Amino acid sequence: MEQKGRAFPARLGFCFGLGWFGAGISWVHVSIADFGGLPLAGSIGLMLLLCAYLALYPALACWILVKAFQQKYWPLAIPFIWLLTEWLRSWVLTGFPWLSIGYSQIDSPLAGWMPVIGETGVSLLLVMFACALAWLIPRKNWLIAALLLITLYGGGYLTGQYQWTTPKNKQVDVVMVQGNIKQELRWVPEQDIPTMNKYRQMTEPHLDADLIIWPEAAVPKLEPMALNYLAELDQQLASQGSGLITGVVNYNFESGNAYNQLVGLGSQNGEKQGHYAYPHANRYAKHHLLPIGEFIPMEDWLRGLAPIFDLPMSSFSRGDYQQTNLTANGYRLAPAICFEIAFPRQVSANLHPYTDFILTVSNDAWFGRSHGPHQHMEIARVRAREFGLPVLRATNNGITGVIDADGRIMDQLPQFEADVLRTQVPLYKGTTPYARFGELWTIILSLLAAVLALWLPRSARFLS
Repeated sequence: MEQKGRAFPARLGFCFGLGWFGAGISWVHVSIADFGGLPLAGSIGLMLLLCAYLALYPALACWILVKAFQQKYWPLAIPFIWLLTEWLRSWVLTGFPWLSIGYSQIDSPLAGWMPVIGETGVSLLLVMFACALAWLIPRKNWLIAALLLITLYGGGYLTGQYQWTTPKNKQVDVVMVQGNIKQELRWVPEQDIPTMNKYRQMTEPHLDADLIIWPEAAVPKLEPMALNYLAELDQQLASQGSGLITGVVNYNFESGNAYNQLVGLGSQNGEKQGHYAYPHANRYAKHHLLPIGEFIPMEDWLRGLAPIFDLPMSSFSRGDYQQTNLTANGYRLAPAICFEIAFPRQVSANLHPYTDFILTVSNDAWFGRSHGPHQHMEIARVRAREFGLPVLRATNNGITGVIDADGRIMDQLPQFEADVLRTQVPLYKGTTPYARFGELWTIILSLLAAVLALWLPRSARFLS
């Protein structure tokens, strides 16, 4: 069996990856089948093609591991190899780091390691531990296996008891509006005004709140064509001493560039005076665009082949990697639109000592009643745990919620209902080791372990 595993490492890794992603991102099929205009066979085929592509990365990890290292040293070598291939997955073709295995530990003792080494580091601990068990258990090394288990989970539990960030003596009155607009109506021109009026009417009873959040593209009309609406809302909010952040698509008619953006309205720094004036600087443009959904690779070839390659709002321009925080009523928010929340390095690049909240907005109506929105919320919880800051998550149809600095859900709305969430969210002070150093220590330690795994067998031959 060992020889067979060594003979087909890439094939075994590919099969593992196909099962991993086939089960984990099956929700992609929902958006393709329901909104992409493809028949069932076509939507399933595209989903399997995506899963097969993603499975190449664990296949590559297994191939390198088996070919370059002796089996008894795999637990030392795997962290660096896994780090390398997962980094490639998060970067190649703009990256798709969804479903990294460390996210599964947000409710386990291993979550205690996240403020120190991040989700990436927890993923490496898991694969290292799995390889160690695969080596130890067949040889009945029960004591060492038990010690590893106690060290890994016990250390995570003890580390998790330390409060890296602590609440200030101030809470913010936060309102998030979930409009529950059907996806098939979002870009129908006749529905622009009803949608905008709905969000405004749902918000008006809460204009006395400190901070109001609308989800991604809550204003479906192009920003230059919605200036009167935004200016009126800006003045109304400011007169009540409130600030609002909303999603809106900005289209530059001169350059032809479109941006998926968030803009600030109402009071910016506590004054009762509006500050919105197109195109003011208090805005954020999405950087990590979703392939097919927000930009079309090889656009000249693929446009027109199938409805999925010609969806509304599928040709956006990219915002900068690092942008200033949004400001609303004196509060600073580090934004991440939709699946940008799955890129911890980008979130970290936009955090500053003065940042009060991490803000993520989304429209998960694309994925229906699948497990996709639940995974999205889980990713947001991990970001809160890593950086020790509350995460405000506003969505069109769920899951809208507030996550505290420990990654626990403080409050949330039910899916598929138009509703308003209003809650008190504490401000925090302090920082986490992960916020300060990122993956630095994880990279150094995993690289040293890989070097050790290469050196040990050579040194044994030399000494013998």
